[in-house]
Amino acid sequence: MRYFIYTIICAFMCCFAGSAASPKKLEIRKVDFEEIRHVTQDSVGSRSYYPRLMAAFLRNDTTLLNDTLPTGEVIPGEVMTVDDYRNLYYGYVFQEDYNPFRTSVYSEKLEHLYDKKEFTREESVQIKENARDALADNIFDLRQMTFFIFALKEIKKDNLARICQFRLNHIVAAIMSSGQGTLEHPWVVTSVEHEYNIINFLGFVATSHEEVEGGIDYIRINKKDNKSPEGFYFDVSKIMEVANRKFPAE
Repeated sequence: MRYFIYTIICAFMCCFAGSAASPKKLEIRKVDFEEIRHVTQDSVGSRSYYPRLMAAFLRNDTTLLNDTLPTGEVIPGEVMTVDDYRNLYYGYVFQEDYNPFRTSVYSEKLEHLYDKKEFTREESVQIKENARDALADNIFDLRQMTFFIFALKEIKKDNLARICQFRLNHIVAAIMSSGQGTLEHPWVVTSVEHEYNIINFLGFVATSHEEVEGGIDYIRINKKDNKSPEGFYFDVSKIMEVANRKFPAE
């Protein structure tokens, strides 16, 4: 595994293991897409109205947007929870610009840098700016999000790095709260790329990809030891549903 990717994964695992979003503390719940559609489209009675969630996510802090009473009094925002991130992540499939096969011109632009062990400040700034542009194009590009965090740390933007790490931790927590990676309880993803992201974040390397009946993917991995699983299962049925509706000719 490339040193650059490995460094990011190690940093991710250290932060994630000690966070409130640790997988050991997650409540595993089946994704109810109909309920998520309802709460993310309710502009009046829902704290999970999608534009509000996304605006809160994009702010440079970890709280929901403050509300203002008619008197002008400000109601402090609440910290975004794993449930908020579940609604944000899975609610994206109901947004007009959702494309399960979205690719970015920025994704491989700096590939030549990722084999390096040390970076100049100029290279770190390049990585940061490229990752920023990639995320502007696809906010759920988890690979570029890890690069962004890494580069921020390299140029000593530690506060922003912590905020972005919080975001990444909780997006991954949202995905992992959807199942257990087994055939009976697969993890639900909104992008095939996220299958590989999750496996990498867990410290494994994917070796093969298989399509299983019922919109399930199976990713085999290099086992670390005898206790490691042979692989993990992912539910891609929502990806297939949206793809069939939006891109029927393909």
